[in-house]
Amino acid sequence: MITQIAFLQEAASATATAAKGENPYGLLPALQQGGLIAWSVFIILVGMSIFSFYILFTKLFEQQKIINQGRKMRSGFWNMTSLREGANKLEKNSAYRQIVDDALVAQEQHAKLTDPVEAHDWIHGSINRSQGLINSKLGSGLAFLATVGATAPFIGLFGTVIGIYRALIKIGLAGQASIDAVAGPVGEALIMTALGLVVAVPAVLAYNWLQRRNKGIAEDLAAFSNDVLGYVMSGGNVKPSAVRPATAPAGASTKPATTTAKPVTGSTTAGQTGGVPNKA
Repeated sequence: MITQIAFLQEAASATATAAKGENPYGLLPALQQGGLIAWSVFIILVGMSIFSFYILFTKLFEQQKIINQGRKMRSGFWNMTSLREGANKLEKNSAYRQIVDDALVAQEQHAKLTDPVEAHDWIHGSINRSQGLINSKLGSGLAFLATVGATAPFIGLFGTVIGIYRALIKIGLAGQASIDAVAGPVGEALIMTALGLVVAVPAVLAYNWLQRRNKGIAEDLAAFSNDVLGYVMSGGNVKPSAVRPATAPAGASTKPATTTAKPVTGSTTAGQTGGVPNKA
């Protein structure tokens, strides 16, 4: 009896709303009809969407900052006589400067070790640790995007199930499957499904895009780390070309410029773009 009275009240409210010229099947009426469960699902999905876009924009800012630091590093870092001088040319909080500073600290610490450890292994481990911390910071927050992409459709589906359940109850109370009895709950169910997809799809796209950019940044950092390691272990004799060759004028030689220093035997490093003498 109580349920029938509640159903009649909802029907009267929808009729009054329609008489006023308002849409009784919009988002807000659907949430009002759905009650606490519909509002809870809606608030959770909206919160997920807000945090997803917050992570997207903050990570894009961090990534672009490191990309710009890499461009500045390539433009003038290797025009130096020592790593300390090159580090002073980089920004104070630069990711690339962090790698250089850690390499210099490891070089100083190795001289203080009492247990014999290969200098290459000690410095290489320190540089890798520094690089890992940078990559870990770039990857923070991406797990939330993956979680949103995986769970948001199911949260929306939960609201859908509740909406269909309410539609079935109304059909039973009305005694017939009239469109007036089921339009509200079914509309609410479809809205929850759509909200779940609207939240999940951007989160998945943002996750994949940020992961791809992080991979490119990690590759650049790894190449720079290997160059720094080669420079330290060769006493400054092995380093990439300081300046990229400019476009040669017509009739001029297009042979790329290389450094004249010879690499130390057995200490070639990945990412080198110079340091090997041309063959006669």
